[in-house]
Amino acid sequence: MIQEKIKRANEEVMNRILNAQPMLIDIGIAGEVIPDMNKKLILHAGPPVEWNRMSGPLKGAIIGGLIYEDLASNEEEAVKLAQSGEIEFDSCHNHDAVGPMAGVVTASMPVWILENETFGNNSYCTLNEGLGKVLRYGAFSDDVIERLKWIEDILAPVLKEALKLCGKIDLKNMIAQVVQMGDEGHNRNKAGTSLLIRELAPFIVMTNFTNEEKADVLKFMNGNDHFFLNLTMPVCKCTLDPANGVKYSTIVTTMARNGTDFGIRVSGLGNKWFVAPAEIIDGLFFPGFTLEDANPDIGDSCITETTGIGGFAMAAAPAIVQFVGGTPQDAMNFTMSMYEITAKENNVYKIPNLNFKGTPTGIDVQKVIETGILPIINTGIAHKDPGVGQVGAGLVRPPAKCFEDALEAFVTKLEEEGEI
Repeated sequence: MIQEKIKRANEEVMNRILNAQPMLIDIGIAGEVIPDMNKKLILHAGPPVEWNRMSGPLKGAIIGGLIYEDLASNEEEAVKLAQSGEIEFDSCHNHDAVGPMAGVVTASMPVWILENETFGNNSYCTLNEGLGKVLRYGAFSDDVIERLKWIEDILAPVLKEALKLCGKIDLKNMIAQVVQMGDEGHNRNKAGTSLLIRELAPFIVMTNFTNEEKADVLKFMNGNDHFFLNLTMPVCKCTLDPANGVKYSTIVTTMARNGTDFGIRVSGLGNKWFVAPAEIIDGLFFPGFTLEDANPDIGDSCITETTGIGGFAMAAAPAIVQFVGGTPQDAMNFTMSMYEITAKENNVYKIPNLNFKGTPTGIDVQKVIETGILPIINTGIAHKDPGVGQVGAGLVRPPAKCFEDALEAFVTKLEEEGEI
């Protein structure tokens, strides 16, 4: 009886996931569009975490965010303010948002605005800062703040005006295309960034900004292969949020990490986080860096795997192994193993070299525990110290304890309700 209820609930969750229609509709200012956002609230990646438990990259990004907001003028002032209790910290996921790596969002930052047309919910994400020393890896030097100000003053306004001329963009369709062009939507975004530029470029040149400003925007996007990542992430967030809170469902609706903890949420258990210490990533390091430099797993970007792309779609992106290690056959094997722990094949994201089989979608906590197979995530590696930046990339799996605790809580809830 209870298994039938779980089956029906999981079917409902998967219908919501597969029928989602995330569209890019606008760019806004975080403090004006993100629910409950204010000047003294800083959002971050992963489950909620207090200041004294935060990792180096997250602390560095918060320091930078406070300086960017003119709430502090230097590192010392920012740390003092962060420790004072005057600043509130919360998970991006608790505010319909997602953020890469440290994932810090402050009130003045421009954010992409997406709408799931099927269910009417929105999601938000900051614009990708580019490469080098950036806030998302905990850097907060003057050049980092200057780039954030340029994003606020030039990049976001140009793109906002271009979007107004262009009209809403079907990002689900675009991701379906990029998966068939060699991207997997997490660590390889060359095709996605290229398609986005093709979509927006004619309208960027029609805006009222100077030729130099328009050229700078196009050069910035073209020079940043990961620019599209900050759209795939809110696409996945927008897709999964309506699937949360379905009674009896064992489908995972959130995976996220803050550099200290890894956390998951399960549809049938609503917004309750199940957390365990974040793992160290197994990967390739840039010259001069080793495993000793690595921070534990960090970022909201594994929302992609939660939706059936990223590591789950590596069979569609064999070139990704040059970045994260392994062989093209490894990429194929990782994807194939994910079918063992998921509920369905995706109806839109399809893998050409698997005869257009849909990507494995909908992580089922029951199947994870039954098989002992943990989700595979491909991701960047942040230095453990703030401000150093990315030091490599590789593969990681969540701690098993998250799934064990979630299933135990699920069973306990059923017992309390007299279902078993």
